[in-house]
Amino acid sequence: MSRILIDRCDVVATMDDRGTEIPGGSILVEGGTIAWVGRGTPPGAEGAARIDGAGSVALPGLVNTHHHLYQALTRVRAQDRGLFEWLRALYPLWAAVDAEWTHAAARVALAELALSGCTATVDHHYLFPRGTDSLALLGAEVEAAREVGLRFHPTRGSMDRGASRGGLPPDAIVEDPEAILSETEAAVRRFHDPAPGAMVRLGVAPCSPFSASEGLMRAAASLARRLGVRLHTHLAETRDEDAYCLATYGRRPLELLDDLGWLGPDVWLAHCVHLSEAHGDLERLARSGAAVAWCPTSNLRLGSGIAPAAALRRAGVPLGLAVDGSASNDSGHLLAEARLAMLVARRRGAAEMSARDALWIATRGGATCLGRQDIGALEPGRRADVALFPADGLAFAGAEADPVAALVHCAPQRVRHLLVDGRPVVRRGRLVTADEDEIAATGRRVARRIREWSEAR
Repeated sequence: MSRILIDRCDVVATMDDRGTEIPGGSILVEGGTIAWVGRGTPPGAEGAARIDGAGSVALPGLVNTHHHLYQALTRVRAQDRGLFEWLRALYPLWAAVDAEWTHAAARVALAELALSGCTATVDHHYLFPRGTDSLALLGAEVEAAREVGLRFHPTRGSMDRGASRGGLPPDAIVEDPEAILSETEAAVRRFHDPAPGAMVRLGVAPCSPFSASEGLMRAAASLARRLGVRLHTHLAETRDEDAYCLATYGRRPLELLDDLGWLGPDVWLAHCVHLSEAHGDLERLARSGAAVAWCPTSNLRLGSGIAPAAALRRAGVPLGLAVDGSASNDSGHLLAEARLAMLVARRRGAAEMSARDALWIATRGGATCLGRQDIGALEPGRRADVALFPADGLAFAGAEADPVAALVHCAPQRVRHLLVDGRPVVRRGRLVTADEDEIAATGRRVARRIREWSEAR
Protein backbone atom coordinates (compact mmCIF):
# COMPACT_ATOMS: atom_id res chain seq x y z
CA MET A 1 0.00 0.00 0.00
CA SER A 2 1.42 3.40 -1.00
CA ARG A 3 2.01 5.89 1.80
CA ILE A 4 2.46 9.66 1.58
CA LEU A 5 3.38 11.97 4.44
CA ILE A 6 2.34 15.59 3.91
CA ASP A 7 4.86 17.07 6.27
CA ARG A 8 4.71 20.17 8.50
CA CYS A 9 2.19 22.40 6.81
CA ASP A 10 1.88 25.94 8.10
CA VAL A 11 -1.67 24.95 9.09
CA VAL A 12 -3.87 21.91 8.55
CA ALA A 13 -7.48 23.16 8.51
CA THR A 14 -9.34 19.88 8.99
CA MET A 15 -12.94 21.16 8.56
CA ASP A 16 -14.01 18.57 11.11
CA ASP A 17 -17.07 19.15 13.31
CA ARG A 18 -14.99 21.11 15.83
CA GLY A 19 -13.25 23.22 13.19
CA THR A 20 -9.86 21.88 14.30
CA GLU A 21 -6.82 23.67 12.88
CA ILE A 22 -3.32 22.31 13.50
CA PRO A 23 -0.36 24.72 13.15
CA GLY A 24 2.66 22.79 11.89
CA GLY A 25 0.37 19.85 11.17
CA SER A 26 1.07 16.78 9.06
CA ILE A 27 -1.13 14.22 7.29
CA LEU A 28 -0.35 10.56 6.67
CA VAL A 29 -2.07 8.98 3.69
CA GLU A 30 -2.23 5.22 3.19
CA GLY A 31 -3.65 4.10 -0.11
CA GLY A 32 -6.67 6.25 -0.74
CA THR A 33 -7.38 6.97 2.92
CA ILE A 34 -6.27 9.47 5.54
CA ALA A 35 -4.57 7.39 8.24
CA TRP A 36 -3.47 10.13 10.66
CA VAL A 37 -3.59 13.89 11.16
CA GLY A 38 -1.58 15.69 13.82
CA ARG A 39 1.74 17.26 14.74
CA GLY A 40 5.12 15.63 14.52
CA THR A 41 5.89 12.37 12.75
CA PRO A 42 3.29 9.61 13.04
CA PRO A 43 4.06 5.95 13.64
CA GLY A 44 4.25 4.09 10.35
CA ALA A 45 5.63 7.03 8.39
CA GLU A 46 8.94 5.28 7.73
CA GLY A 47 9.49 4.89 4.01
CA ALA A 48 6.54 7.10 3.08
CA ALA A 49 6.92 9.45 0.15
CA ARG A 50 7.06 13.00 1.49
CA ILE A 51 5.39 16.19 0.38
CA ASP A 52 6.87 19.30 1.96
CA GLY A 53 4.00 21.29 3.48
CA ALA A 54 6.11 24.29 4.48
CA GLY A 55 4.52 27.53 3.29
CA SER A 56 1.20 25.78 2.60
CA VAL A 57 -2.24 25.53 4.17
CA ALA A 58 -3.83 22.07 3.90
CA LEU A 59 -7.56 21.86 3.30
CA PRO A 60 -9.89 19.06 2.32
CA GLY A 61 -10.24 19.08 -1.45
CA LEU A 62 -12.86 21.59 -2.54
CA VAL A 63 -16.16 20.19 -3.83
CA ASN A 64 -17.91 21.76 -6.85
CA THR A 65 -21.64 21.07 -6.66
CA HIS A 66 -22.93 22.28 -10.06
CA HIS A 67 -21.38 22.60 -13.51
CA HIS A 68 -22.06 22.22 -17.23
CA LEU A 69 -18.71 21.03 -18.53
CA TYR A 70 -19.66 21.17 -22.22
CA GLN A 71 -20.01 24.96 -21.92
CA ALA A 72 -16.27 25.42 -21.42
CA LEU A 73 -15.81 25.82 -25.18
CA THR A 74 -18.51 28.51 -25.58
CA ARG A 75 -17.34 31.19 -23.14
CA VAL A 76 -17.90 34.96 -23.37
CA ARG A 77 -21.04 34.58 -25.51
CA ALA A 78 -24.21 36.64 -25.01
CA GLN A 79 -22.24 38.73 -22.57
CA ASP A 80 -24.92 41.22 -21.60
CA ARG A 81 -28.06 39.08 -21.49
CA GLY A 82 -30.06 37.62 -18.65
CA LEU A 83 -30.65 33.88 -18.30
CA PHE A 84 -33.59 33.37 -20.68
CA GLU A 85 -32.11 35.49 -23.51
CA TRP A 86 -28.66 34.03 -22.88
CA LEU A 87 -30.12 30.52 -23.25
CA ARG A 88 -32.01 31.45 -26.41
CA ALA A 89 -28.76 32.75 -27.89
CA LEU A 90 -26.77 29.63 -27.01
CA TYR A 91 -29.24 26.76 -27.49
CA PRO A 92 -28.74 26.73 -31.30
CA LEU A 93 -24.97 26.60 -30.85
CA TRP A 94 -25.14 23.84 -28.26
CA ALA A 95 -27.30 21.77 -30.63
CA ALA A 96 -24.02 20.65 -32.22
CA VAL A 97 -22.69 19.01 -29.04
CA ASP A 98 -21.01 15.70 -29.83
CA ALA A 99 -18.57 13.32 -28.14
CA GLU A 100 -15.45 15.17 -29.30
CA TRP A 101 -16.81 18.48 -27.99
CA THR A 102 -17.91 16.88 -24.72
CA HIS A 103 -14.56 15.20 -24.09
CA ALA A 104 -12.45 18.24 -24.97
CA ALA A 105 -14.60 20.63 -22.93
CA ALA A 106 -14.67 18.29 -19.95
CA ARG A 107 -10.88 18.03 -19.91
CA VAL A 108 -10.54 21.83 -20.01
CA ALA A 109 -13.09 22.41 -17.25
CA LEU A 110 -11.86 19.57 -15.03
CA ALA A 111 -8.23 20.69 -15.34
CA GLU A 112 -9.26 24.22 -14.34
CA LEU A 113 -11.06 22.87 -11.32
CA ALA A 114 -8.15 20.68 -10.27
CA LEU A 115 -5.73 23.61 -10.44
CA SER A 116 -8.06 25.60 -8.19
CA GLY A 117 -7.95 22.92 -5.47
CA CYS A 118 -11.11 21.02 -6.40
CA THR A 119 -11.05 17.24 -5.93
CA ALA A 120 -14.71 16.36 -6.58
CA THR A 121 -17.18 17.86 -9.03
CA VAL A 122 -20.69 17.49 -10.35
CA ASP A 123 -21.62 17.85 -13.99
CA HIS A 124 -25.19 18.55 -15.12
CA HIS A 125 -25.27 17.40 -18.74
CA TYR A 126 -28.76 17.92 -20.11
CA LEU A 127 -28.12 18.35 -23.85
CA PHE A 128 -28.49 15.26 -26.02
CA PRO A 129 -29.27 16.49 -29.56
CA ARG A 130 -31.20 14.15 -31.82
CA GLY A 131 -29.03 11.48 -33.37
CA THR A 132 -26.43 11.50 -30.58
CA ASP A 133 -25.66 8.54 -28.34
CA SER A 134 -26.38 9.72 -24.81
CA LEU A 135 -24.24 7.02 -23.22
CA ALA A 136 -21.34 7.99 -25.47
CA LEU A 137 -21.62 11.65 -24.43
CA LEU A 138 -21.68 10.77 -20.75
CA GLY A 139 -18.91 8.26 -21.28
CA ALA A 140 -16.74 10.95 -22.89
CA GLU A 141 -16.84 13.09 -19.76
CA VAL A 142 -16.43 10.13 -17.42
CA GLU A 143 -13.29 9.26 -19.37
CA ALA A 144 -12.08 12.88 -19.11
CA ALA A 145 -12.53 12.80 -15.33
CA ARG A 146 -10.55 9.55 -15.20
CA GLU A 147 -7.76 11.13 -17.24
CA VAL A 148 -7.53 14.27 -15.08
CA GLY A 149 -8.06 12.29 -11.89
CA LEU A 150 -11.00 14.01 -10.21
CA ARG A 151 -13.79 12.40 -8.23
CA PHE A 152 -16.80 12.77 -10.52
CA HIS A 153 -20.56 13.05 -10.02
CA PRO A 154 -22.08 13.43 -13.50
CA THR A 155 -25.86 13.76 -13.69
CA ARG A 156 -27.98 12.59 -16.61
CA GLY A 157 -29.93 15.77 -17.36
CA SER A 158 -32.90 16.01 -19.67
CA MET A 159 -35.36 18.34 -21.38
CA ASP A 160 -38.71 17.26 -22.86
CA ARG A 161 -40.63 20.56 -22.90
CA GLY A 162 -39.69 22.38 -26.09
CA ALA A 163 -40.93 25.68 -27.46
CA SER A 164 -43.99 24.11 -29.13
CA ARG A 165 -45.18 22.94 -25.70
CA GLY A 166 -44.52 26.24 -23.96
CA GLY A 167 -40.94 25.54 -22.90
CA LEU A 168 -37.84 27.60 -23.52
CA PRO A 169 -35.54 25.28 -25.57
CA PRO A 170 -36.05 24.67 -29.30
CA ASP A 171 -37.86 21.44 -30.11
CA ALA A 172 -34.76 20.14 -31.92
CA ILE A 173 -32.85 19.66 -28.66
CA VAL A 174 -35.53 18.14 -26.42
CA GLU A 175 -36.08 14.40 -26.01
CA ASP A 176 -38.94 11.97 -25.70
CA PRO A 177 -39.67 11.32 -22.01
CA GLU A 178 -39.79 7.53 -22.39
CA ALA A 179 -36.38 7.56 -24.08
CA ILE A 180 -35.04 9.86 -21.36
CA LEU A 181 -36.09 7.49 -18.59
CA SER A 182 -34.80 4.39 -20.40
CA GLU A 183 -31.44 5.97 -21.22
CA THR A 184 -31.11 7.46 -17.73
CA GLU A 185 -31.54 4.03 -16.18
CA ALA A 186 -28.99 2.61 -18.61
CA ALA A 187 -26.53 5.37 -17.66
CA VAL A 188 -26.94 4.71 -13.94
CA ARG A 189 -26.36 1.00 -14.44
CA ARG A 190 -23.26 1.63 -16.56
CA PHE A 191 -21.53 4.43 -14.63
CA HIS A 192 -22.81 4.67 -11.05
CA ASP A 193 -20.65 3.17 -8.30
CA PRO A 194 -22.40 3.08 -4.89
CA ALA A 195 -19.34 1.70 -3.05
CA PRO A 196 -17.59 3.71 -0.32
CA GLY A 197 -14.83 5.86 -1.80
CA ALA A 198 -16.36 5.67 -5.28
CA MET A 199 -14.75 7.83 -7.95
CA VAL A 200 -17.89 8.02 -10.13
CA ARG A 201 -21.49 8.35 -9.01
CA LEU A 202 -24.36 9.28 -11.28
CA GLY A 203 -27.42 11.40 -10.49
CA VAL A 204 -30.75 12.06 -12.21
CA ALA A 205 -31.29 15.68 -13.25
CA PRO A 206 -34.18 16.99 -15.37
CA CYS A 207 -33.05 20.46 -16.34
CA SER A 208 -35.52 23.08 -15.07
CA PRO A 209 -39.21 24.00 -14.69
CA PHE A 210 -39.11 25.76 -18.08
CA SER A 211 -37.62 22.80 -19.99
CA ALA A 212 -38.91 19.66 -18.21
CA SER A 213 -42.57 18.66 -17.94
CA GLU A 214 -44.35 17.80 -14.72
CA GLY A 215 -44.66 14.21 -15.92
CA LEU A 216 -40.92 13.91 -16.53
CA MET A 217 -40.10 15.46 -13.16
CA ARG A 218 -42.33 12.98 -11.30
CA ALA A 219 -41.09 9.99 -13.26
CA ALA A 220 -37.43 11.03 -12.85
CA ALA A 221 -37.84 11.30 -9.07
CA SER A 222 -39.44 7.87 -8.95
CA LEU A 223 -36.66 6.39 -11.10
CA ALA A 224 -33.87 7.92 -9.02
CA ARG A 225 -35.35 6.62 -5.79
CA ARG A 226 -35.85 3.15 -7.24
CA LEU A 227 -32.21 3.10 -8.36
CA GLY A 228 -30.89 4.66 -5.14
CA VAL A 229 -29.26 7.73 -6.70
CA ARG A 230 -29.55 11.45 -6.01
CA LEU A 231 -31.72 14.08 -7.70
CA HIS A 232 -30.63 17.46 -9.02
CA THR A 233 -32.17 20.36 -10.95
CA HIS A 234 -32.06 24.13 -11.41
CA LEU A 235 -34.54 26.11 -9.33
CA ALA A 236 -35.55 29.70 -8.61
CA GLU A 237 -32.64 31.16 -10.57
CA THR A 238 -34.36 34.28 -11.94
CA ARG A 239 -37.50 36.38 -11.62
CA ASP A 240 -38.37 35.26 -15.17
CA GLU A 241 -38.54 31.69 -13.89
CA ASP A 242 -40.79 32.78 -11.03
CA ALA A 243 -43.14 34.47 -13.49
CA TYR A 244 -43.02 31.48 -15.86
CA CYS A 245 -43.96 29.01 -13.13
CA LEU A 246 -46.84 31.16 -11.90
CA ALA A 247 -48.17 31.60 -15.45
CA THR A 248 -47.65 27.98 -16.52
CA TYR A 249 -48.25 25.96 -13.37
CA GLY A 250 -50.03 28.39 -11.06
CA ARG A 251 -47.35 27.86 -8.45
CA ARG A 252 -44.02 29.36 -7.52
CA PRO A 253 -40.92 27.24 -8.32
CA LEU A 254 -40.37 25.72 -4.87
CA GLU A 255 -44.09 25.03 -4.40
CA LEU A 256 -44.11 23.28 -7.77
CA LEU A 257 -41.12 21.14 -6.86
CA ASP A 258 -42.68 20.18 -3.55
CA ASP A 259 -45.95 19.20 -5.23
CA LEU A 260 -44.01 17.03 -7.68
CA GLY A 261 -42.47 15.02 -4.81
CA TRP A 262 -38.99 16.34 -5.30
CA LEU A 263 -38.04 17.79 -1.94
CA GLY A 264 -36.06 15.47 0.31
CA PRO A 265 -32.59 14.68 1.69
CA ASP A 266 -31.65 12.98 -1.61
CA VAL A 267 -32.05 16.26 -3.54
CA TRP A 268 -29.78 19.21 -4.16
CA LEU A 269 -30.88 22.27 -6.11
CA ALA A 270 -28.79 24.73 -8.12
CA HIS A 271 -29.17 28.48 -7.51
CA CYS A 272 -32.25 29.18 -5.31
CA VAL A 273 -31.69 32.92 -5.77
CA HIS A 274 -35.36 33.94 -5.64
CA LEU A 275 -36.75 32.20 -2.60
CA SER A 276 -39.50 33.84 -0.61
CA GLU A 277 -39.11 34.10 3.14
CA ALA A 278 -42.67 35.44 3.26
CA HIS A 279 -43.94 32.17 1.75
CA GLY A 280 -41.79 30.05 4.05
CA ASP A 281 -39.44 28.77 1.33
CA LEU A 282 -36.38 28.56 3.57
CA GLU A 283 -38.23 26.63 6.26
CA ARG A 284 -39.75 24.31 3.64
CA LEU A 285 -36.28 23.52 2.29
CA ALA A 286 -34.85 23.01 5.75
CA ARG A 287 -37.65 20.64 6.78
CA SER A 288 -37.18 18.57 3.64
CA GLY A 289 -33.41 18.12 4.04
CA ALA A 290 -32.78 19.24 0.44
CA ALA A 291 -29.48 21.03 -0.17
CA VAL A 292 -28.57 24.04 -2.32
CA ALA A 293 -25.66 24.55 -4.75
CA TRP A 294 -24.77 28.24 -4.53
CA CYS A 295 -23.40 29.78 -7.77
CA PRO A 296 -22.53 33.42 -6.97
CA THR A 297 -20.42 34.27 -10.04
CA SER A 298 -22.89 32.85 -12.55
CA ASN A 299 -25.80 34.55 -10.81
CA LEU A 300 -24.02 37.90 -10.96
CA ARG A 301 -22.74 37.44 -14.54
CA LEU A 302 -26.30 36.83 -15.77
CA GLY A 303 -27.78 39.53 -13.55
CA SER A 304 -29.94 36.96 -11.76
CA GLY A 305 -29.34 38.26 -8.25
CA ILE A 306 -27.74 36.98 -5.07
CA ALA A 307 -28.93 33.85 -3.26
CA PRO A 308 -29.79 34.33 0.44
CA ALA A 309 -26.89 32.12 1.48
CA ALA A 310 -26.47 33.29 5.06
CA ALA A 311 -30.22 33.02 5.66
CA LEU A 312 -30.28 29.53 4.17
CA ARG A 313 -27.52 28.46 6.55
CA ARG A 314 -29.30 29.97 9.55
CA ALA A 315 -32.46 28.08 8.54
CA GLY A 316 -30.48 24.83 8.52
CA VAL A 317 -30.39 24.24 4.75
CA PRO A 318 -27.20 22.40 3.66
CA LEU A 319 -25.28 24.71 1.32
CA GLY A 320 -22.53 23.88 -1.17
CA LEU A 321 -20.58 26.04 -3.60
CA ALA A 322 -20.38 25.83 -7.40
CA VAL A 323 -18.74 27.55 -10.35
CA ASP A 324 -21.71 26.62 -12.61
CA GLY A 325 -21.20 26.30 -16.34
CA SER A 326 -18.15 27.88 -17.89
CA ALA A 327 -20.36 29.85 -20.30
CA SER A 328 -22.14 31.64 -17.46
CA ASN A 329 -19.01 32.09 -15.34
CA ASP A 330 -16.23 32.12 -17.93
CA SER A 331 -13.95 30.64 -15.28
CA GLY A 332 -13.69 27.51 -13.17
CA HIS A 333 -11.69 28.59 -10.13
CA LEU A 334 -13.48 27.23 -7.08
CA LEU A 335 -11.31 29.03 -4.52
CA ALA A 336 -12.08 32.31 -6.33
CA GLU A 337 -15.75 31.34 -6.04
CA ALA A 338 -15.32 30.99 -2.26
CA ARG A 339 -13.86 34.49 -2.08
CA LEU A 340 -16.72 36.00 -4.07
CA ALA A 341 -19.23 34.03 -2.01
CA MET A 342 -17.91 35.54 1.21
CA LEU A 343 -17.91 39.04 -0.24
CA VAL A 344 -21.42 39.02 -1.72
CA ALA A 345 -22.85 37.48 1.46
CA ARG A 346 -21.54 40.55 3.31
CA ARG A 347 -23.79 42.95 1.46
CA ARG A 348 -25.95 42.96 4.60
CA GLY A 349 -23.00 43.22 6.98
CA ALA A 350 -19.46 41.97 7.47
CA ALA A 351 -20.57 39.44 10.10
CA GLU A 352 -22.83 37.58 7.64
CA MET A 353 -20.07 35.28 6.42
CA SER A 354 -16.47 34.65 7.44
CA ALA A 355 -13.65 33.20 5.37
CA ARG A 356 -13.97 29.96 7.32
CA ASP A 357 -17.70 29.86 6.62
CA ALA A 358 -16.93 30.12 2.89
CA LEU A 359 -14.34 27.33 3.11
CA TRP A 360 -16.75 25.14 5.07
CA ILE A 361 -19.39 25.61 2.35
CA ALA A 362 -16.78 24.75 -0.31
CA THR A 363 -15.76 21.53 1.47
CA ARG A 364 -18.15 20.04 4.03
CA GLY A 365 -21.17 21.71 2.49
CA GLY A 366 -20.33 20.35 -0.92
CA ALA A 367 -19.84 16.84 0.42
CA THR A 368 -23.30 17.05 2.03
CA CYS A 369 -24.85 18.11 -1.29
CA LEU A 370 -23.42 14.96 -2.86
CA GLY A 371 -24.57 12.76 0.01
CA ARG A 372 -20.99 11.81 0.89
CA GLN A 373 -19.61 11.27 4.37
CA ASP A 374 -16.25 10.03 3.10
CA ILE A 375 -14.90 13.35 1.79
CA GLY A 376 -14.99 17.00 2.84
CA ALA A 377 -12.79 16.83 5.97
CA LEU A 378 -9.24 15.83 6.88
CA GLU A 379 -9.93 13.08 9.40
CA PRO A 380 -8.67 9.51 9.74
CA GLY A 381 -10.90 7.17 7.77
CA ARG A 382 -12.00 9.69 5.18
CA ARG A 383 -10.76 9.51 1.63
CA ALA A 384 -7.46 11.26 0.98
CA ASP A 385 -8.71 14.23 -1.03
CA VAL A 386 -6.25 16.92 0.07
CA ALA A 387 -5.44 20.39 -1.28
CA LEU A 388 -2.28 22.28 -0.28
CA PHE A 389 -2.57 25.97 -1.08
CA PRO A 390 0.49 28.26 -1.09
CA ALA A 391 0.50 30.85 1.69
CA ASP A 392 4.04 32.15 1.32
CA GLY A 393 4.09 34.13 -1.92
CA LEU A 394 3.70 37.78 -2.75
CA ALA A 395 -0.08 37.69 -2.38
CA PHE A 396 0.29 36.65 1.28
CA ALA A 397 3.09 38.91 2.44
CA GLY A 398 1.68 40.55 5.55
CA ALA A 399 -1.11 37.96 5.98
CA GLU A 400 0.79 35.73 8.42
CA ALA A 401 -1.65 36.52 11.24
CA ASP A 402 -4.23 34.13 9.78
CA PRO A 403 -3.08 32.02 6.83
CA VAL A 404 -6.35 30.08 6.65
CA ALA A 405 -8.48 33.21 6.25
CA ALA A 406 -5.84 34.62 3.90
CA LEU A 407 -6.71 31.94 1.34
CA VAL A 408 -10.10 33.64 0.92
CA HIS A 409 -9.31 37.26 1.73
CA CYS A 410 -6.22 37.50 -0.47
CA ALA A 411 -5.88 36.85 -4.20
CA PRO A 412 -6.93 33.26 -5.05
CA GLN A 413 -3.97 31.13 -6.11
CA ARG A 414 -3.41 27.89 -7.95
CA VAL A 415 -3.25 24.93 -5.65
CA ARG A 416 0.34 23.84 -4.92
CA HIS A 417 -0.29 20.11 -4.42
CA LEU A 418 -3.49 18.12 -4.87
CA LEU A 419 -4.23 14.52 -3.93
CA VAL A 420 -7.42 12.75 -4.99
CA ASP A 421 -8.03 9.41 -3.32
CA GLY A 422 -4.37 9.48 -2.29
CA ARG A 423 -3.10 9.94 -5.86
CA PRO A 424 -1.16 13.09 -6.86
CA VAL A 425 -3.09 15.15 -9.42
CA VAL A 426 -1.26 18.49 -9.08
CA ARG A 427 2.36 18.88 -8.01
CA ARG A 428 4.02 22.27 -7.57
CA GLY A 429 1.16 23.99 -9.34
CA ARG A 430 1.11 21.77 -12.45
CA LEU A 431 -1.07 18.85 -13.44
CA VAL A 432 0.77 15.55 -13.21
CA THR A 433 -2.04 13.35 -14.54
CA ALA A 434 -2.38 15.14 -17.87
CA ASP A 435 -0.64 17.71 -20.04
CA GLU A 436 -2.19 21.09 -19.31
CA ASP A 437 -0.82 22.65 -22.51
CA GLU A 438 -2.17 19.81 -24.68
CA ILE A 439 -5.59 20.07 -23.00
CA ALA A 440 -5.68 23.81 -23.75
CA ALA A 441 -4.54 23.32 -27.35
CA THR A 442 -7.14 20.63 -28.00
CA GLY A 443 -9.82 22.80 -26.39
CA ARG A 444 -8.91 25.70 -28.66
CA ARG A 445 -8.93 23.45 -31.73
CA VAL A 446 -12.40 22.07 -31.00
CA ALA A 447 -13.67 25.54 -30.08
CA ARG A 448 -12.52 26.79 -33.50
CA ARG A 449 -14.50 23.98 -35.13
CA ILE A 450 -17.57 25.02 -33.13
CA ARG A 451 -17.14 28.66 -34.12
CA GLU A 452 -16.63 27.82 -37.80
CA TRP A 453 -19.74 25.62 -37.77
CA SER A 454 -21.82 28.37 -36.17
CA GLU A 455 -20.58 31.01 -38.62
CA ALA A 456 -21.32 28.75 -41.61
CA ARG A 457 -24.95 28.14 -40.64
